[in-house]
Amino acid sequence: MSENEKANCATCAKENCAAKGQRPDEQLEEFLERQELSQRLCKIKNKIMVLSGKGGVGKSSVSVNLASSLAMEGFTVGLLDIDIHGPSVPTMLNIADKKPAQTEDGIVPISIGSLKVMSIGLLLQNPNQAVIWRGPMKMGVIKQFLKDVAWGELDYLIIDAPPGTGDEPLSACQLIDDLDGGIVVTTPQDVASVDVRKSITFCRQLELPVIGVVENMSGFVCPKCGELTDIFKSGGGEKLAAEMKVPFLGKLPIDPDVAAAGDSGTPYVHSFKGTKTAEMFKEIVEKIIKTIEETNK
Repeated sequence: MSENEKANCATCAKENCAAKGQRPDEQLEEFLERQELSQRLCKIKNKIMVLSGKGGVGKSSVSVNLASSLAMEGFTVGLLDIDIHGPSVPTMLNIADKKPAQTEDGIVPISIGSLKVMSIGLLLQNPNQAVIWRGPMKMGVIKQFLKDVAWGELDYLIIDAPPGTGDEPLSACQLIDDLDGGIVVTTPQDVASVDVRKSITFCRQLELPVIGVVENMSGFVCPKCGELTDIFKSGGGEKLAAEMKVPFLGKLPIDPDVAAAGDSGTPYVHSFKGTKTAEMFKEIVEKIIKTIEETNK
């Protein structure tokens, strides 16, 4: 960190900024690292984590389309994939073959218009390479993504966490003092909602506000006639939100075009503007924006 950056951090007008002073039990090296992290994150207005206690609920698809929808609304957006063992964001955005550059300011995320993306998948030499890491190494790389990536000024940072309530989402919560909240993704059936409840409990234990629940795969949209059939039932996410006393953001159906868009590397909300499912994404995004704006008043 340059002398100018240190001065800026030291003279910050935010009285409650945790990085202004060294903690009593903190080594100088730890303090300077924490200050660098805070300096990077203070340029990001809103930080949201997308999580789920259950795998296979389409969480990364929701994250990609949420980030893309915010970018389409005119916001500058970062998308951070912290799924260390199964990063799928690079494939969903067709950037798996791109490599971030290293500059004096840090690691440069891959840009797609006003969307900036970082993932461990962009750093692997071989896409088939398995990342076999324990907790401390995973926390280290997540810290690097936050501290050393040149995110710049962002309106939103969307963090796509892997399933469960383990190292990755816990590390993000510990490293980011001012996370605005979590968006919890579930599917309608009871077997999913049982696990997803744990994500809401996780948020509460870490004092992370729950922005709301998204019910994904809520019915199947026939590509020929457009009829909606409840394959996995419907309403499980809405019922879960009511029981856990958290906001319900909306339902997203199983749409074959969502899967096709993810495989082709183009976000669904870009390729299928104006469709019913795209409108559902837009309504969810509008609720999220409204919640964040009201919270930050």
